[in-house]
Amino acid sequence: MDSISDLIDLFNSDDIKDFKTFLKRKNKRTDVKNLQLLDFIKTDDINKLKKLYGTSKNRDAYHALRKRLHDSLLFFLSNKVFERDNSEAHEALRLLVVGRFLLENHLPKAGFKCLHRAEQKAQLLEQFSLLNEILQTRLQYAYLDPKANLEILIERLMCNQNKMQQEAKFEIAYAFLRSELQDIHLKAKIVDLNNLVSGALRKYAISLSELLSFKSLYQILYIANEYATIHQNYALVKSFLKISDEFVAQQRANSVHHMFYYLHILYFLANFNFRNGLFGHSLEYLQELEEGMSTGIAYGKQFRSRYYLLMALNYHYLGAGDKGLTFLRSGIQQIGGQTNEAELADLQLCLVMFLTQFQDQDALAELRKMMRTDSWYEKKMGMLWTIRKNLLEILLHIQNGNIDVAASRVRSFKRRYKKYLEMVKEGRVIRFLKLVESYLQDPAVIKCAVFVDEVKQMASAVENQDLFVLSFIAWMRSRITSETPYQALLALVEERKQQ
Repeated sequence: MDSISDLIDLFNSDDIKDFKTFLKRKNKRTDVKNLQLLDFIKTDDINKLKKLYGTSKNRDAYHALRKRLHDSLLFFLSNKVFERDNSEAHEALRLLVVGRFLLENHLPKAGFKCLHRAEQKAQLLEQFSLLNEILQTRLQYAYLDPKANLEILIERLMCNQNKMQQEAKFEIAYAFLRSELQDIHLKAKIVDLNNLVSGALRKYAISLSELLSFKSLYQILYIANEYATIHQNYALVKSFLKISDEFVAQQRANSVHHMFYYLHILYFLANFNFRNGLFGHSLEYLQELEEGMSTGIAYGKQFRSRYYLLMALNYHYLGAGDKGLTFLRSGIQQIGGQTNEAELADLQLCLVMFLTQFQDQDALAELRKMMRTDSWYEKKMGMLWTIRKNLLEILLHIQNGNIDVAASRVRSFKRRYKKYLEMVKEGRVIRFLKLVESYLQDPAVIKCAVFVDEVKQMASAVENQDLFVLSFIAWMRSRITSETPYQALLALVEERKQQ
């Protein structure tokens, strides 16, 4: 990918206009070609070198121009980020900078007032590095403050530095766990996540009871979510619910100061509870998430689509399919023009899944709205998501009697994904696809005892109790039982509760 194009993609239309104005002000000469290069890159013009420099095609000048444009983009972007950052942490940083400036210019009363406000905010936000800078500044200028108590200041600084060291060690453990996740993904091995996390904490001498905060809990839940997603088995992270429930209950009053992490935590807990079949608990967290989104407006937008999706899924698997469908369609309508394409794709695929399970004829029309290539979906949504989409498409074509199309999609699926599935040891997908192929070749196979037993074994296997995995098995079971896929799904969900 072109690095300049990647930066430009971060801008909206107003940002582009502002950037052009910025370049015009910066340009000292009239023959500077940075504005022309910007337009050529935006339109992906392959002849930009020739158009800029004619027949001479001065590559050295072209690359120098690109570097200057790249540097200008980074400078402009950094200013924009600071302009838009209205967070309390950024406010504390501004107060520190102003306070230090005032002290340097012999205005101690106003300077210490700024530092005091900055310290309160940094303490509340658990910004230990920023708090360290503030306390050091207070010590540096303590001789100007007749009320300063050096012993107390030194003790607070030392205590804060211990927290900084703990936080740094936790970041090291977090980096270690993230790298372990990659290894788990590539080798598809099952590892006890509790042991993995506790082992990392022991290795780096971390006391989670002392350090557990909104940020550290968010990082732990992020690891847990990625781990469960890799294995498509959220039962593996069920033990993390208790410690998270207790933390949220105890720290709810302080959440307004940690809204970014708090909203993520609520989303993860809502998702974990949903995927473990604890629909009531999931809906409770979703209600808190909705309230949090209205409070933390700056971060709320990024959770809007996920909120609608989880609400719809909870109602769907609870047996209130019509309510879930209405909720999902309402969500797509409300945020369709306000969200990015990846978020909309998630909602759209969920709609296709619902309609397929209801045997609704609109399912195929909704699927056709998803016009991006598999490569695009793999990059934006991930391999597992794209594999799920392709499997759903195959089942939908079979359901609509498009047998030749379904057979063609199966062949394409195997060419594209079979090696990957074998590499990550995802045998259950390959096993399910074989059942689909058998049914495609001879629909009467659903009456064969061996075939029926195979479907039953898949439905009862511990590793297949994930709700999304059960949804595919339910479709095959519905072929055998002559019920709708949704009826078969609810029956499997009920059986799951009894296990």
